[in-house]
Amino acid sequence: MTPRINPYAAAPEMVQAFLTLSNKVMESGLEKPLLELVKIRSSQINGCANCINMHTFEARQAGETEQRVHLVAAWHEAPCYTDRERAALAWTEHLTLIADKRAPDDVYAALDAQFSKEEQVKLTMMINVINGWNRLAVGFNLFDPNLGWKA
Repeated sequence: MTPRINPYAAAPEMVQAFLTLSNKVMESGLEKPLLELVKIRSSQINGCANCINMHTFEARQAGETEQRVHLVAAWHEAPCYTDRERAALAWTEHLTLIADKRAPDDVYAALDAQFSKEEQVKLTMMINVINGWNRLAVGFNLFDPNLGWKA
């Protein structure tokens, strides 16, 4: 697949600002393995090969097992995730598919039981960020088999 444009070259200030936000969210204090699971699940839903490739690698680097990385697509049935992870993954799915799934009270109640209000905002910001990166990568045909596209 041939990239359509390089967003870093086309709008460097905008992409740098988005990258700064991404990095800020990653440094928010939420568990890195949890954030990687969220990024993988959103990227699976959005069909973003670049981000799935990158974040499965980064999840392993953060200590995730092969089993948990592979099962995230079927987390509903897989017993290896904690209640906190399940709440985050459900919230991720609903916000990624918000036009169809909305953000129902039961999904929010599970989130609220596992995350403080501040953590809920941080997690939601991560979901926003990964959905943004997915849209850049899918929209512009960006894929780097070496784990991510670079400027």
